[in-house]
Amino acid sequence: MSDRPLTRRPRRRIRFRRKLVPYLFVLPNMAIFGLFTIWPALNGFNLSLYDSNNGLTFHPVGTGNYRRILSSNEFWAVARQTAEFVAGFVVVSAVASTALALMLNRQRRGRGALSAAYFLPFVVSPVVVGLIWNAALDRRTGLVNEVIGAVGLGHPAWLVTPRLALISVILVGVWIHLGFYTMITLSGLQAIDAQIYEAATIDGAGVWNTVRHITLPLLRPTTTMVITLATIAGFQAFDFIFTLTGGGPVGATTLLVQYIYTNGFTSPISYGVASAAAVILFLVVFAVTFLNYVVGRRREAV
Repeated sequence: MSDRPLTRRPRRRIRFRRKLVPYLFVLPNMAIFGLFTIWPALNGFNLSLYDSNNGLTFHPVGTGNYRRILSSNEFWAVARQTAEFVAGFVVVSAVASTALALMLNRQRRGRGALSAAYFLPFVVSPVVVGLIWNAALDRRTGLVNEVIGAVGLGHPAWLVTPRLALISVILVGVWIHLGFYTMITLSGLQAIDAQIYEAATIDGAGVWNTVRHITLPLLRPTTTMVITLATIAGFQAFDFIFTLTGGGPVGATTLLVQYIYTNGFTSPISYGVASAAAVILFLVVFAVTFLNYVVGRRREAV
């Protein structure tokens, strides 16, 4: 039976094996993903219905943790700050990455070196980035104030004034991710057919009209992707902010992830509240990401 020619084997079995092989290659990765990502997420949702202050004994509280969070003024203050951070981070990242990609796309010499230089902050540990910028933005000895003070702009208290501190963490977050988003946008620019630009040049379109009526509309799917990735990264921001400001001054840069960390790992510990806040964060990120996807699809269809 096993020695008969391949042409005589049942075609259905051959097709089944061909379909099965790709899944076998993916299976180890999916098993690890399920064990260390999906299962903890599901367990976190279950834990949000309980409460514990020692991690050993849990007692059910139903939706009590959610009611406690949603009735907390601290949570809503953190939620407002998170929304402000995400909005500023997404807008600046999208605009800056598009402008930088347009510049690099027109660059003929040294494009590779410039791209590597812009991408470098993304591969540096965010914890290290936070420490570096903490020193650079120091009011008395920081490099930033030394430079702007030399041109007569004073010495702003970047990390002491609440509003300036929030602006600072937004700009540092953009600095970290700008190279990554620029590379994505640049790949989208290079995928646009050059013949379209040639036709625009023949028709007498200027640089601004070409960018406005050709480049930006054709770049819309890439921009949607950048906005979606930036939104997710903005809601997840924690590590570089923690080493940059520690959530201060007076909680002015405390975002939702740090709120979760504080409730789950600092005294007084409340694992249930931390888990409930994590579930709320997941739902918010999912809703905003889905909204970005729907809006982006509709714009592409227009």
